[in-house]
Amino acid sequence: MDILTIVISGIIGVAAGFGIAKIIEKSNISNLIKNAKKEAVSILKDANLEAENIKKDKILQAKEKFIELKSEHEQVILARDKKVAEVEKRIRDKESQVSNELSKAKKVNDDFEAKTAEYNAKIEILDKKQLEVDKLHKSQLQQLEAISGLSAEEAKNQLVEGLKAEAKTKAMSHIQDTIEEAKLTAQQEAKKIIINTIQRVGTEEAVENCVSVFNIESDDVKGRIIGREGRNIRALEAATGVEIIVDDTPEAIILSCFDPVRREIARLALHKLVTDGRIHPARIEEVVAKTAKQIDDEIIEVGKRTVIDLGIHGLHPELIKVVGRMKYRSSYGQNLLQHSREVSKLCGIMAAELGLNVKLAKRAGLLHDIGKVPDAESDLPHALLGMQWAEKYGEKEEVCNAIGAHHDEIEMKSLLSPIIQVCDAISGARPGARRQVLDSYIQRLKDLEEVAYGFTGVKNAYAIQAGRELRVIVESEKVSDDNAASLSFEISQKIQTEMTYPGQVKVTVIRETRAVNIAK
Repeated sequence: MDILTIVISGIIGVAAGFGIAKIIEKSNISNLIKNAKKEAVSILKDANLEAENIKKDKILQAKEKFIELKSEHEQVILARDKKVAEVEKRIRDKESQVSNELSKAKKVNDDFEAKTAEYNAKIEILDKKQLEVDKLHKSQLQQLEAISGLSAEEAKNQLVEGLKAEAKTKAMSHIQDTIEEAKLTAQQEAKKIIINTIQRVGTEEAVENCVSVFNIESDDVKGRIIGREGRNIRALEAATGVEIIVDDTPEAIILSCFDPVRREIARLALHKLVTDGRIHPARIEEVVAKTAKQIDDEIIEVGKRTVIDLGIHGLHPELIKVVGRMKYRSSYGQNLLQHSREVSKLCGIMAAELGLNVKLAKRAGLLHDIGKVPDAESDLPHALLGMQWAEKYGEKEEVCNAIGAHHDEIEMKSLLSPIIQVCDAISGARPGARRQVLDSYIQRLKDLEEVAYGFTGVKNAYAIQAGRELRVIVESEKVSDDNAASLSFEISQKIQTEMTYPGQVKVTVIRETRAVNIAK
């Protein structure tokens, strides 16, 4: 019984333990489910908050993108409106120009009709007077026939017969004399005919201008060239002495200067700056200095190519440099290098026809105007100055004499000298080859700059705007701000008293102070 009781008690204990374990496990599962639900609710809440934040961010990004696209669209519309306005302005200008031309044409037509009516009236009067003259002439003939007893036809026949016999006698004598003279001077006359024939040859020749056009890809580049408050364009004009005109001309900038070298330096420097993209005053001065050195190298290269093209050998290096500098000089508007090349070729052809030394003729033709190249003014005529240069650098006596005598400053000592003179006239005297007005204009601008250089402290002087403005750059150490104003007045007074010029000349004195240090 005790054992049975123990067994039953054990079974009851096991069952009770199993039940208690089930109850505890069920309680734990319930707690886990509650915790899982709470965690799920928290996760859902966090997910909703994150989704709401993402939604707000996307909405803000969409709004910003919309505003950006709207701004770009407005800029495109403004650019189109600006272009349309420019086109409309050009059309209005063209219409105004056409209207003016039509009014001028109408006025000319009215004047022509008035003149025509006047001339018709005069013609009627002349016709009446002609009839009266014919009547008087006929009456006088009748009176002369009655007095002489011969008709007008008979008198005319007798006079003609007498003149025929006399003319035959004189003509035969003159022909005989001419034939005898031609036999004696046939060779000389043939040479003169050749020279005169070549002298009458004429070809077209372009003249030099005082402006260059610098083409750009878009009008946006103009703003970069001008710079903030115009500092870039002022720096470029001060460094090169060239007036830079930025106007409404599409995709083009005008460079204006009477000195071709300064104009070419400005053109090449501007090309480098636009290509590089870095445009500011310091960079401008650096590029202009490098370009000026490049131009000096190019001058020597042009001289070498020229003498090689013309087949001229043994020319002194200094003379080669002078020939290269001719490219940037003009004579009465005619490019000096093109003129000298043409004279050299003509001299070679003429010397070959006359049986002379072709190489010496071409050499003298190329060097005949080297006296026009120096920058400094000389009291000597350019022909004598060129002859001195040729003698200095070892040219032959015939070449030196031809250079010095081509404007009759000295006596011609060889046949080469008149050939140079004739070929120079051939090249320069053709219609359109030269323009004396341009040469006098350039001389006036040079004189204007020389006036400024006569004052103390002047570093550079540039005549711009066709001589209407003189821009003077002074050294800050020698000229103070107060002296700059008085210097401007003194220069203007000297121009007023010593020069003759149209309109007014504005004198601008620029004084700039710079402090430069180098960090090492």
